[in-house]
Amino acid sequence: MYDLIIIGGGPAGVAAGVYAARKQLKTLLIAKEIGGQSIVSDGIENWIGTPKISGADLASALRAHLDAVKGDFVELALGEQVAALTQDPGGRFAVQTKSGKDFTARTVLISSGASRRKLAIPGAGTFENKGVTYCASCDGPLFAGQDVAVVGGGNAGFESALQLLAYAKSVTLIHRHAELKADAVTVEKARAHPNMRIILHAEPIEIIGEQFVSGLRYTDKSTNESHELSISGIFVEAGVIPNTDFIEGLVELDPVKHVVTDARTGRTSVEGVWAAGDCTDELYHQNNIAAGDAVKAVEDLYLWIKKQ
Repeated sequence: MYDLIIIGGGPAGVAAGVYAARKQLKTLLIAKEIGGQSIVSDGIENWIGTPKISGADLASALRAHLDAVKGDFVELALGEQVAALTQDPGGRFAVQTKSGKDFTARTVLISSGASRRKLAIPGAGTFENKGVTYCASCDGPLFAGQDVAVVGGGNAGFESALQLLAYAKSVTLIHRHAELKADAVTVEKARAHPNMRIILHAEPIEIIGEQFVSGLRYTDKSTNESHELSISGIFVEAGVIPNTDFIEGLVELDPVKHVVTDARTGRTSVEGVWAAGDCTDELYHQNNIAAGDAVKAVEDLYLWIKKQ
């Protein structure tokens, strides 16, 4: 029986683990890996205290911090994914992993993050890893000297475009809406590049090719006309979906399946369960905010435990 089970190994999960160790709570952290979504990033420039750090280096730093403080209080179950979280009649929580392991705890902190949203159009599945990719920093260099497209007009889309401009022949960014969502400074930096093209109010409708991608068809939503781009790579930045399937029916979720939390404490609709990070309905999803929200949740759950 643990005092606390932390589900997730991103900045929120690790921050919770560090503070759980400081509080000397008997804790288990369950995660596929340490690092979270940012592990694939080539350069993170808004992690406070570091002007720029790669996702891999951030993951290493998070792991090193956790290892330095966990002592006998925090155990790690890495390489595991949670299949189900349930509550027994006595109020204790049971966690079952996909590998069939079972754990119980008095409290749970859900920091399971989010996953990349897949492009749901004909050809997207057929050509995944054959020209369609969801990681510019991982696969971008494979498309050096080629014409590529980025689907998505948020910060992630423009950051991917800026990475790709370093080696691609040209980058065309396609955005579904008439207005961009990315930060103005990021947009202007991309617009200034001679090999950058931005197409607004466009809906991707099909990815074409033979063995590999050769083009992308899209509809101009203003005129309803169809067009085709001749490209060999498509980088998808269509947002994320929260990793919360394992708690459906237990805690309250919003329409997008984010965990609904109390902004002051991180508490969910179920007594004894807290949540933090990208899996929650927090207005802003960023590494620094996820870590801070997790610290806040552990501070609150520690007082809750002591009052029991």
